[in-house]
Amino acid sequence: MAKQNTDCATCGKCDQPNGVCPEFTFYTFIIYSENTPGLLSQITAVFTRRQVNIESLNVSASSTPGVHKFTITCYCEEQMAKMLTKQMEKRIEVLKANYYTDDELFIIETSLIKISTPLMLKNREVSKAVRLHDAKIVEVNTTYATVEKTGITRDILSLYESLNKLGVVLQFVRSGRIAITKSRVEHLDEYLAQRELQRCL
Repeated sequence: MAKQNTDCATCGKCDQPNGVCPEFTFYTFIIYSENTPGLLSQITAVFTRRQVNIESLNVSASSTPGVHKFTITCYCEEQMAKMLTKQMEKRIEVLKANYYTDDELFIIETSLIKISTPLMLKNREVSKAVRLHDAKIVEVNTTYATVEKTGITRDILSLYESLNKLGVVLQFVRSGRIAITKSRVEHLDEYLAQRELQRCL
C-alpha cells in the first residue's frame, strides 16, 4: 500500500513527489448556468463531496444574456470527470456542463509578481529573466516592482521559478484560467436550440 502523501494535491494516497497521481488527468470543466445566488457553493460542493481538489475557479458572464460561465480545473480520472459533470447537470439552474483536456481548449491565465527593486537593480539576471519570459514590468518604485505575465500555466510558473531562484520575489498571485473550446460546435447554443425546439412542439 502506498504511503500517505501529506503534500498531495489530489487524493493524498500516493507517494508521488509532486502530489499528483500518475493515473489522474488535468481536466477543465466549463459549466453554463443561470445567474442564481448560492449556485457557486452548490457546484463546488459536488467536488468536495467526492474529495476532488479544485485547482482553480473562474466565474464570469458569458456571451449569452443571463447566463454565467464557470471554469473549474482539477486532477481526476475520466470516470470521476463524467460523474462530476452529470451531478452538476442535475442542478436545475445548470444549463450545460462539459469537461475537457488541455488540447481541446484555447487557454490563458494572468499573473502578477512583486519583486524587490534594490535586488533587481543589483542583479542583471532579474531583468533578463523578465525579458526572456516575454513578461513586462507594469510598476516600479524604490521598494518594489510589479511584473505582469499572461500566458499558459507552464510559462507563468517558469517565470516565477526563475525569479524565485534569484531571491527577488516578494509576492506572487495567479488567476484562474479562462478557456474557450476549439470545437466548431458550441455545446450551450446546441442545448438552448434543442430546448427551444421542445418548447415549440
